[in-house]
Amino acid sequence: MGDELGDIVQTLAYGSWPSPIDASLAAAHDGHPEYVGFVGDEAWWTEPRPTEGGRRTLVRRRVDGTEEPVLPAPWNVRSRVIEYGGQPWAGAMLDTGPLVVFVNFADQRLYAYEPGAPDAEPRPLTPVSLVGGGLRWVDPQLHLERGEVWCVLEEFTGDGPTDVRRAVAAVPLDGSAEQNRDAVRELTDGPHRFVTGPRVSPDGRRAAWLAWDHPRMPWDGTELMLADVAPDGTLGHARPAAGGPDESIAQADWAPDGSLLYVSDRTGWWNLYRASGSGPSVPLCAREEEFGGPLWKIGQRWFAPLEDGLIAVVHGRGATALGVLDPETGEVIDTAGPWTEFASALATDGSRVIGIAASPRSAYEVVELDAHTGRARVIGAAHDDPVDPAYYPEPQMRTFTGPAGREIHAHIYPPHHPGHVAPGDAVPPYVVWAHGGPTSRAPLVLDLQIAYFTSRGIGVAEVNYGGSTGHGRAYRNRLREQWGVVDVEDCAAVALALADEGTADRDRLAIRGGSAGGWTAAASLASTDVYACGTILYPILDLAAWGEGETHDFESQYLETLVGPLAEVPGRYAERSPTEHADRVTAPFLLLQGLDDVICPPAQCERFLARMEGQGRRVPHAYIAFEGEGHGFRRADTMVRVLESELSLYAQVFGLNPPGIPTLELAK
Repeated sequence: MGDELGDIVQTLAYGSWPSPIDASLAAAHDGHPEYVGFVGDEAWWTEPRPTEGGRRTLVRRRVDGTEEPVLPAPWNVRSRVIEYGGQPWAGAMLDTGPLVVFVNFADQRLYAYEPGAPDAEPRPLTPVSLVGGGLRWVDPQLHLERGEVWCVLEEFTGDGPTDVRRAVAAVPLDGSAEQNRDAVRELTDGPHRFVTGPRVSPDGRRAAWLAWDHPRMPWDGTELMLADVAPDGTLGHARPAAGGPDESIAQADWAPDGSLLYVSDRTGWWNLYRASGSGPSVPLCAREEEFGGPLWKIGQRWFAPLEDGLIAVVHGRGATALGVLDPETGEVIDTAGPWTEFASALATDGSRVIGIAASPRSAYEVVELDAHTGRARVIGAAHDDPVDPAYYPEPQMRTFTGPAGREIHAHIYPPHHPGHVAPGDAVPPYVVWAHGGPTSRAPLVLDLQIAYFTSRGIGVAEVNYGGSTGHGRAYRNRLREQWGVVDVEDCAAVALALADEGTADRDRLAIRGGSAGGWTAAASLASTDVYACGTILYPILDLAAWGEGETHDFESQYLETLVGPLAEVPGRYAERSPTEHADRVTAPFLLLQGLDDVICPPAQCERFLARMEGQGRRVPHAYIAFEGEGHGFRRADTMVRVLESELSLYAQVFGLNPPGIPTLELAK
């Protein structure tokens, strides 16, 4: 086993193993690089800084291989458009050095910055909002020949979360819109509620973007819009080129030869197509796997054209690989390497491709592929093992059988420690993790928060319940009007199957989830007796209130498909809401919430707890609310407290004795 770990394996009860993966270590490695791009020959991307208040900085890799941050604190490169944001920067290499345009999180203004210029400071391109946070920008594209940045404008017109409009806009680079909203040219007249940033054809004569409207989410149905670009930079009449209410276009872009490429799920799988002006679109690689995904952030990229006509693609079924597609033959050659998951972030320059990749043994890192040679290497945010990898979990991809014989995909992380085992007849406790979304999935990658538990002798089961992505539209649609039913059933089926086969202790099962996963966790505690306790992070707990104005615009009508129209099925909203059935919750729980959360606001938690107290329920629980945190925790000190509190809950309920963990006080 090596000198570092010693040769003696000690026997200790599950949940009591000492581990070098403490909460501060897991918190320091939370988050990952995003939004890659080329600036000249340089690769750039954004990176999290958990110890700097959770800000995201912009990082450049110079041609000589040196890596440096572009923007010091407190600059935070992150957009709030549709609250989940999206591509927050664009760059170009000028004769004088790089020019970057970026969105700053604090004021949501668009800034221009030339880091190589003397005494350079970011200069604002857009005005301060008159309504709080009322002007936001995302998915910028530089058009230096016009002296403009083309992007998405989100403008709040009132105080309500749905008093908002969006348009494709052009922002002047000369700063003339810094104090003058009227200097921003709107390129579309706002017929659609949601739009993505425009992509302009190589000859500059056409622009393409995606658009959709309530009550659809972008994975339900979108339209690929096409318009001519006039010499003066205005757009002609926009017309749909593909898509519709029941067809999801996830991305569109132009090939170097001027053909329009896009990803559609018209066959039940997100596949790549070439648009034809005179006939039907041509499928480029018809497969029962995904070449796209759910558009949670504006500007996600699953494909990127290369200069020679080939196309870099992120694709797969239940997992993703980076490949190079020959559109003439339909052949895909995948990148060799240790990575098992690629994010929806790609950029190309000539034959160079950069993406973001991870595996069960490495966190997300920036990877460059030479499409000519097929060689790939890590070029940034390189994974550096903070502890001996022998402490990492050894996950298993498994498929379980749920109600009505349906398949349920899951990742199982058994307890694992190089120096400790449990007594031979012991069965470990397990925590079922329900991912957020719910139209999303849990990737099979190294997560030190999971390792925090597995290295102490607590197993984790990540369930990609019905409704998750990565397995086609039919699997995704299992959750239509069934949220709070199928997700709950699937998580319970996996938990009970693990118990039945002797993998998990039936009496020591827990459930944990954040956001939509927090809903699943709470609904599970309110409707099943499978779990001994649960951890609920920034959840939805009251469907009717959330669907009637307690959330943001992007998801304000999400429940139309997940549950059904409120006006038609009000009883369904009441029957499935944990708040309405707080009296059914008997298992201890930990409730965690950010006070700045506008997606799942604190009122959801407060109403749930008030209902419990009003009914005289005496269930052991703890509620921790964090100032300065929104939807998804970003600060290192927050994440430390979250992990230690969660472990303490399990220790108290399961009878564990993890060393060095502060005791969470459970109130009744």
